[in-house]
Amino acid sequence: MLVNIGQAKTDLSKLLVRVEAGESVVLARDGVPVARLVPIDLPLSPGKRFLAARGSLAGRISIGEEFEFTEAELDEMIDGST
Repeated sequence: MLVNIGQAKTDLSKLLVRVEAGESVVLARDGVPVARLVPIDLPLSPGKRFLAARGSLAGRISIGEEFEFTEAELDEMIDGST
């Protein structure tokens, strides 16, 4: 993913969520790559990577009506309340 520095300033938190999920982000000045944000080499379990990416796909996916869990049940599972 290539992001210009001005946009990176605006979206730094969102970019860091993506990096925490394992992606690399290339920072560019006027479209010319100058730096890269990469995850540090800490072994993350699949569950921790999933939670690190929480919200990064908001608005891009939907859950069909036939899905067996409600939103409240999923929230409870993710938050560890159950």
